[in-house]
Amino acid sequence: MKYHHIRKAEFISRPNRFIARVLLDGAVETVHVKNTGRCREILTEGCTVYLEGSDNPMRKTRYDLVAAEKHRQGAPPLLINMDSQIPNHAAEEWLRRGELFGRQADIRRESVFGDSRFDFRIEDNGSISYLEVKGVTLENNGIASFPDAPTERGVKHIRELIRAHSQGFGAYLLFVIQMKEITEFRPNDITHRVFGDALREAERAGVKLLAYDCKVTPDSMTIDKPIKIRTEY
Repeated sequence: MKYHHIRKAEFISRPNRFIARVLLDGAVETVHVKNTGRCREILTEGCTVYLEGSDNPMRKTRYDLVAAEKHRQGAPPLLINMDSQIPNHAAEEWLRRGELFGRQADIRRESVFGDSRFDFRIEDNGSISYLEVKGVTLENNGIASFPDAPTERGVKHIRELIRAHSQGFGAYLLFVIQMKEITEFRPNDITHRVFGDALREAERAGVKLLAYDCKVTPDSMTIDKPIKIRTEY
């Protein structure tokens, strides 16, 4: 996944979950934040952020904040993609490379199943599978976690994946970790224990859990290597 018109800026503040104020070319600019999560550990005053310029003259903000360099004690900053829309695009590129199914598989976005809409429906050699994608930006000492805020929608998706598997469909949950330097993935039970419990139930039921890190640059993100998943509480 590739961005265009990327600019480097300095983060100042985040008045609400939709916008941030940054210092760009010596002037304060209000920008749209493409992630409604808290991201407090990433967006700290003075950190370097990356903005994508918009070609839409009707927009209230000229730029989207898509990535940031997270400050770490005793280590260089960690570049994290914060765009909540890019994991699905990166996942589609990854699927079409034949990384999980055959290269000739029929891949469809936004497919309805039951009361949910899964990110992908894949038909491969006569078998149908559903795949849901969750972008991960929360990191602590090399351990990635999800969610960074309670997500009833995420729990609902897991329940539907369990139901899909029970009806004979393939069922996959893919955590796209939007950074490198990750050793393992864990559910964030402290923030939302119900999600962690649902994830463990899905694992026992046969839903396939996947976690992959990403190669991240200021203007791109590509799914890269599998990461160990540790679900025990």
